[in-house]
Amino acid sequence: MKDTSQEIVLRIRAATLPWTDQMTEKKMFGGTCFLYKGKMCVGETKKRLMVRIVPEKMKDVLKDPNVSPMDFTGKPMKEFIFVTQEGFDTESKLQQWIELGVEHAASKQ
Repeated sequence: MKDTSQEIVLRIRAATLPWTDQMTEKKMFGGTCFLYKGKMCVGETKKRLMVRIVPEKMKDVLKDPNVSPMDFTGKPMKEFIFVTQEGFDTESKLQQWIELGVEHAASKQ
């Protein structure tokens, strides 16, 4: 069964507990985004994950069949990806995406 948007946000909230003191939530991109030290790292929109990825890992990340460039306007956004629910259907997979997002945000500090 697929998660609802609200269930995905709850899963992200639980998975970001290690960074609670540095994490904030904000409505963005038609969903809920999580910001690490003020920098967007991961979020949910239309039952997908949005994740920011450091440039040197983008090529490998895009090889995942559950990943696509984040594209709202016909032009992919730099260093952003979408992940389908199949790509984060376990807490372990979700945690990996969140850690990649936090890595990106930390690199911008």
